[in-house]
Amino acid sequence: MAQVTLKGNPFETVGTLPAVGSQAPDFKLVKTDLSETTLADYQGAKLVLNIFPSIDTPTCATSVRKFNESAAALKGVNVICVSADLPFAAARFCGAEGIDNVDTGSSFRSAFGADYGLAFANGPLAGLLSRSVVVLDESGKVLYSEQVAETADEPNYEAALASL
Repeated sequence: MAQVTLKGNPFETVGTLPAVGSQAPDFKLVKTDLSETTLADYQGAKLVLNIFPSIDTPTCATSVRKFNESAAALKGVNVICVSADLPFAAARFCGAEGIDNVDTGSSFRSAFGADYGLAFANGPLAGLLSRSVVVLDESGKVLYSEQVAETADEPNYEAALASL
């Protein structure tokens, strides 16, 4: 288990993020058209997993916007913004914001949060995903892994992108 905070109050996650150098766990996420995507769908390209509790919070929305801006300039790199939100919420947000350089993936019908060790185990956000960034190489090996200590804070965008 890892410990993170929300406005200074401590909470645990169900495990720990995959370590740098390890093979990332496979995943199954639901796209906005309700089809499923897996890690294998991104093989051959680097992948940034921008993971957060909900698209409908200011910090989460900011991370989607910032990775969308960065992704436009990255060649051979895909970005998936992952939350437990229903795919309809991600589609609504991305449509309203003109977000088109990142993919979105919902974990609502998968074990993504448990497999990546970042689902909140307790507290008011129990069952949602802890704010994290995981960067993978072309074969799914972890290049960078960050779980943000204070859930209301943004991830270290520069460090994540520098790992590419």
